[in-house]
Amino acid sequence: MRDGGRISAALEVLTDLETRRVPAKVALKSWSDRSRFAGAKDRAFVSGLVLDALRKRRSTGWRMDDDSPRAAILGVLAWGWRWPLERIADATAEEPHGPGTLTEVETAALASPRPLDDAPDPVRGDYPDWLDAHLDRVFGDARAEEAAALAERAPVDLRINSLKTEPERAFKALQPLGAEPVADVPTAARIPAPDPAVRTGAVETIPAFHKGWFEVQDLGSQMAALTAGDIKGKQVLDFCAGGGGKTLALAALMANTGQLYAYDSDARRMADIIPRAQRAGVRNLQVRSPVDPDALKGLEGKMDVVFVDAPCTGSGTWRRHPDTKWRLTPDQLERRTVEQDAVLDQAAPFVKPGGRLIYVTCSFFAEENEDRVAAFVERAEGFAQIGEAMRLSPLSAGTDGFFAQALTRTTDPQ
Repeated sequence: MRDGGRISAALEVLTDLETRRVPAKVALKSWSDRSRFAGAKDRAFVSGLVLDALRKRRSTGWRMDDDSPRAAILGVLAWGWRWPLERIADATAEEPHGPGTLTEVETAALASPRPLDDAPDPVRGDYPDWLDAHLDRVFGDARAEEAAALAERAPVDLRINSLKTEPERAFKALQPLGAEPVADVPTAARIPAPDPAVRTGAVETIPAFHKGWFEVQDLGSQMAALTAGDIKGKQVLDFCAGGGGKTLALAALMANTGQLYAYDSDARRMADIIPRAQRAGVRNLQVRSPVDPDALKGLEGKMDVVFVDAPCTGSGTWRRHPDTKWRLTPDQLERRTVEQDAVLDQAAPFVKPGGRLIYVTCSFFAEENEDRVAAFVERAEGFAQIGEAMRLSPLSAGTDGFFAQALTRTTDPQ
């Protein structure tokens, strides 16, 4: 495909996504299924352009003085991908597959965009107006800058699996992908954010990946797992294990000592845990499936650590899933807080006296974080917070948005 056809395809996907209000991956798959002629590079180009348009939707619309999907695509090409105006004009005018010649208004806007200096915070930060009060509560006057960092492309982070290899050996294996060390986290590696229009080498192509030497895991997620502390030889329950990313990180911290239990209320989400654990060399894991109504029977009051990676809005992952910030609603946020209260209440009985409950979300909303912890401590007897919460963001830490708070059980469960 030539540039004009690729741009038209991205515009088609973006329009479909907004018309049907479906996730970006659904709209992209629909286009891909209809476009068997498109090669890997074409798909990478289209996907990258669509996601970047979603990341910068409001600021691009402001600069173009036009909030249409076409304006978003053109603006990203100009200011995100740094295409010269001449290249954009040539590509859009391509026959027969280009999206159509630039208008005089579009040409003028691309050449002399409306400045963002006097734009409202939701525009400069690229988020919906209704979220402004929520971001203000957490970030205050820095909310536009914090949100703008969530609108940038994310790097690919890897966790080096200490059960299988040492960091030095892992970095040698990762040289073809340009992985770099991460300060203060010796078991983390980072591949810088790739050019969005280019298909880059996949981590799965490195033979060491199949040996279990490393896992794809955001640095913030790795740091959240580290809040479990020294858990070698301990009894640990990963209560919301999902696909097992943090389960494997906890297993590495335990060095195959003690006993690690993985549980999730949805058995389907746990389908990959066992093969992933086998590849990673985990030998101290018991997977407890909710298919068994008594899956956790006998563990009450016996866990040194119960790790709760709670269901959340995922607002901290907007860099990777930019469509979700436009589909999020107040009702969805409220439903998540109800689910978080429930999961904390369900997990608490498994913590032994003196044990710890670790509450984690990949959200920056105080309603999902500090509020939930405070409400839990108020209604649950015998739990107290340990120290300050950990809050991470792309601007402050170069990671996805994460929150983690440790609590301890101070009394025997009744």
